[in-house]
Amino acid sequence: KSGEDVTQAFNQGAKEVLKLVEFYDCKKALLKQKSPSCGSGKIYDGNFKRVIIKGNGVLTDLLLENGVQVYGEEELQNLL
Repeated sequence: KSGEDVTQAFNQGAKEVLKLVEFYDCKKALLKQKSPSCGSGKIYDGNFKRVIIKGNGVLTDLLLENGVQVYGEEELQNLL
């Protein structure tokens, strides 16, 4: 909300999560839909005005690039 660019923090956080994913040999991830860091397909634009744009969050892209299957919380039933 302050207008501060948090891209570097999002990228660093995604890298830390990837370390854990690799350590625990995770093949699938259940993430928060529409989140600028975790969303898949549609995300909030980051301006806190509830504007949704096409795209993936930073973590989602990183996990997909590393072979992890990503699911949103609305897809939880598909994982059970």
